[in-house]
Amino acid sequence: MSYNKERYRKLKAMAYYFLFGLWYLFSLLPMRVHYILSDAIFCLLYYIIRYRRRVVRKNLTESFPEKPLEEVVKIERGFYHWFCDYFVESVKYISISEKAMKKRFVFKNPELVEETIKSGQSVGFYMGHYCNWEWVSSLPLWIKSGAQVGHIYHPLENQVFDRLFLYLRQHMGCVSIPMQETLRKMLEFKQAGQPIIIGYLSDQKPHWVNIHHWVDFLNHDTPVLTGTERVLRKMNHAVYYLDIWRPRRGYYEAEFKLITREPQQTKDFEITDAYYQQLEQTIRRAPEYWLWSHNRWSRTREEFNERFMVVNGRVVPKS
Repeated sequence: MSYNKERYRKLKAMAYYFLFGLWYLFSLLPMRVHYILSDAIFCLLYYIIRYRRRVVRKNLTESFPEKPLEEVVKIERGFYHWFCDYFVESVKYISISEKAMKKRFVFKNPELVEETIKSGQSVGFYMGHYCNWEWVSSLPLWIKSGAQVGHIYHPLENQVFDRLFLYLRQHMGCVSIPMQETLRKMLEFKQAGQPIIIGYLSDQKPHWVNIHHWVDFLNHDTPVLTGTERVLRKMNHAVYYLDIWRPRRGYYEAEFKLITREPQQTKDFEITDAYYQQLEQTIRRAPEYWLWSHNRWSRTREEFNERFMVVNGRVVPKS
């Protein structure tokens, strides 16, 4: 049994180094070549494979019922173009220089969170699956206060790809914290006296048992994750929203916007509501850069009420 485990471990290691080497070699191609490849992938994905076209069209038409079909199709095509760019940009990220990274992903006001850190308060910032969220992990290049920059992530089931993406997201100084270890790691940083700046991707679809709040988001009655708010309130971290936009292909700008410095003084779900309001404003400004291929609204309040009930603050199945 131990022999088989060791053999399996070695096979996974070999697979990782093979994929890493392949990814790294492709990343060395000039950015203009990456975008030529992106255009080719777009044609394959959109016209031939038709990757999740029904899901994307449904999400767009329901989110923007006021828009004519021609405009919806334009946004749809723009999404697939950007999604392919996101893929090749993520490949490039593994070898891009720090100088090039700071030119391509600009944080407009990092001094805002630096001032918060210097005041003795750590920072948590919300963001969405919008523009190139992988490149946000280059934030340590802009932070000079000694704060540890990190982000919360959901480990991938495939251990080889999980290890690969961990390297990708951490090689510029960012630390990746598994979602299930969030609060424990926050407490460890606090006990060590280490100030932190942590990013939270909080626009995912929650599991049924984690649904405690609904918001009006993009014309949908939307169940949302509230764990981020609970952590930020418990740790009393200053709360920001990271607003990102794409001035041109291959370039992004991001701005920190304060939600509150006093999270423990807010009402339940007030922070979550503020995040979704700002995220919707970002998406409506340029809708093609959000992850429309995710089946975000597959869980409805009607089904939730039929299948579950809340007992002492916990969501439990109805017997």
